[in-house]
Amino acid sequence: MQHRTLGTTGPQVSALGLGCMGMSALYGEADRAESIATIHAALDAGITLLDTGDFYGMGHNELLIGEALRSAGANREKALTSVKFGALRGPDGGWGGYDGRPAAVKNFAAYSLQRLGTEHIDVYRIARLDPAVPIEETVGAIAELVQAGYVRHIGLSEVGAETIRRAAAVAPIADLQIEYSLISRGIEQEILPVCRELGIAVTAYGVLSRGLISGHWSRDPKLAPTDFRGMSPRFSGENLQHNLDLVDALRKVAEAKGVSVAQIAIAWVLSQGEEIVPLIGARRRDRLAEALGALDVALSPADLAAIEEAVPAGAAAGERYPAAQMSSLDSER
Repeated sequence: MQHRTLGTTGPQVSALGLGCMGMSALYGEADRAESIATIHAALDAGITLLDTGDFYGMGHNELLIGEALRSAGANREKALTSVKFGALRGPDGGWGGYDGRPAAVKNFAAYSLQRLGTEHIDVYRIARLDPAVPIEETVGAIAELVQAGYVRHIGLSEVGAETIRRAAAVAPIADLQIEYSLISRGIEQEILPVCRELGIAVTAYGVLSRGLISGHWSRDPKLAPTDFRGMSPRFSGENLQHNLDLVDALRKVAEAKGVSVAQIAIAWVLSQGEEIVPLIGARRRDRLAEALGALDVALSPADLAAIEEAVPAGAAAGERYPAAQMSSLDSER
């Protein structure tokens, strides 16, 4: 396993992390036994970073990871947990905004520690900026948890350059978690340069755009009613067909290289800088194995040029979230 460091102050982690959200929420039903087996397989392969959110399945995902860690043997000590908090949910599964008040930060952390069955959280971050609470107060509360030993490192999620600077002025920031892929490259203009300037890593989620650029997505998918992608602009109507045309162009590059579409898409993210750690949202061992193969894909300048020609920056059709969710992203302002 290759390794990278989360910024100048964070821990060393595997070059790929495992994003566990889909094992509990937003992509339809998942197989619990297969999910746990996938976490174990990831740890066996040397993946050390497990990413979750306390609101994924209203705690289900943390409980799942906790169960997997209890049965992981020696690998348990190698696993690092990255946890997002702050999203408010209702009993019906609805969303009610974000809470970044210092008292809420500590409350969320207490429940996460219990569900995960761990004594500390390795990287802790609010999932979205709470517009009613200055980021300095939220980060300050996490810093107090660091001082108390409940959290090891502070992260950020989906915030813009100004917010990153303000947060970093309060306490050391290990990483920014944000969407980054061949068809989601908005961070390249301002956010990524600021992270590099300040010594902050990027843990990139959505590197396969929720399966859209994995090479496995159908032009006529049958989605469960609970699958978030059924409401995503990039997966809808003409947008979907346009985006899959991009995937077909990328497939030609991948085939010429002797790799899969998913592998070349992940390898592209890996190639964008040593400070970037892609999070792989695999729910099954076969998808995990395919993703791990990206670590062996070396992209030459000619390969990168061919990828750029197949999927130019800004080529995707549709926003990455529905309008209401886009409006909550500090990173998009």
